Amino acid sequence: MGSIVEPWAAIAENGNANVTAKGSSRELRHGRTAHNMSSSSLRKKSDLRLVQKVPCKTLKNILSNLQEVILGTKLTLLFLAIPLAILANSYNYGRPLIFGLSLIGLTPLAERVSFLTEQLAFYTGRTVGGLLNATCGNATELIIAILALANNKVAVVKYSLLGSILSNLLLVLGTSLFFGGIANIRREQRFDRKQADVNFFLLLMGLLCHLLPLLLKYAATGEVSTSMINKMSLTLSRTSSIVMLIAYIAYLIFQLWTHRQLFEAQQDDDDAYDDEVSVEETPVIGFWSGFAWLVGMTIVIALLSEYVVDTIEDASDSWGLSVSFISIILLPIVGNAAEHAGAIIFAFKNKLDISLGVALGSATQISLFVVPLSVIVAWILGIKMDLNFNILETSSLALAIIITAFTLQDGTSHYMKGLVLLLCYVIIAACFFVDQIPQPNDLDVGLQPMNNLGEVFSA
Repeated sequence: MGSIVEPWAAIAENGNANVTAKGSSRELRHGRTAHNMSSSSLRKKSDLRLVQKVPCKTLKNILSNLQEVILGTKLTLLFLAIPLAILANSYNYGRPLIFGLSLIGLTPLAERVSFLTEQLAFYTGRTVGGLLNATCGNATELIIAILALANNKVAVVKYSLLGSILSNLLLVLGTSLFFGGIANIRREQRFDRKQADVNFFLLLMGLLCHLLPLLLKYAATGEVSTSMINKMSLTLSRTSSIVMLIAYIAYLIFQLWTHRQLFEAQQDDDDAYDDEVSVEETPVIGFWSGFAWLVGMTIVIALLSEYVVDTIEDASDSWGLSVSFISIILLPIVGNAAEHAGAIIFAFKNKLDISLGVALGSATQISLFVVPLSVIVAWILGIKMDLNFNILETSSLALAIIITAFTLQDGTSHYMKGLVLLLCYVIIAACFFVDQIPQPNDLDVGLQPMNNLGEVFSA
């Protein structure tokens, strides 16, 4: 990192750099996605006055990087959970403790990945920055899914991805609409439905891909063997996953090129944000520095995700909670806490377009990118993972999409809509909390019941 020249140093050496940085920042200022705007609400402005007094240039660059990346967020204290999780794992302090510390440590890392991708976008341009965000926006869920697949824990993959979609549609959006309605109770909150409509079309297509493998199981007559049903479901799921990834690529083209204006976070020139949610005008770290930090944090996310995957059954036994409840409810809440908080903050400020962009955009990304990619990765690893999430899980997903679509159909919002979404989430959480229905042992992983996961794999 000693050879890295930070932006403020480069500007001093080359006058044209100032013009380039300002031009790039103006372009990004009016083209930032809702996800970027939401993450920026948890950042705080760094004071580099002491750092700039350091005589050694190399040390100055290192300290400024640490100041911006580690101390430049309101979640700085949560970074302490990372070394504690590593120490707990090294000295075998208790697997439930490792699980809890790892979950807490993932929270600031997810927000910092968003920050770093935005920093890189200052140098790569808005389009490449958008592709980075589309790839890294749900890095935590994707890494957990891949590591769980590597450990042959298909149920954890299905549960965690389903939970992320439900959390975004009901918990994040519901909380945003509720508190936004309370804070603006004497004024009507309105939003642009065009972006929401696009996301719901894609979510319904993803739901269709989950329903058909499930319906195959119930449509088959007694003459069709279980192995044949499983084979048909697996083939259909893999084909559907390829189609879903094609749809996601088309969605990126639609979002980043042809209809970019529908997804840009709108910001009026006369509506200035306070320092807590201010928009970055220039990059605060260099390109290679940001790239190195992004790679490093991705490695740490992978390490903590591995701890989560390895200890989830132990946490389930110790806490008296089912794997389904932990994966569907706890993992998404803790892992996406930073993004969720940002959406709520902008709802308070009557910026519902940003809140909706965060919730619906993340749900669409998981449904059309992370889920089908997990099926493809499982296919490569020789694991039979299909899109059949079972009747209870698929029904919850379908009702969540339908309820949310009806809630947003008129382009207006008030606190009652948010309250209903929140209550629906509570009901679904209660359902998985009390679900103790025994499932028949099916040896095919593709249609494996997602209850009593540890018993299945230990058999």
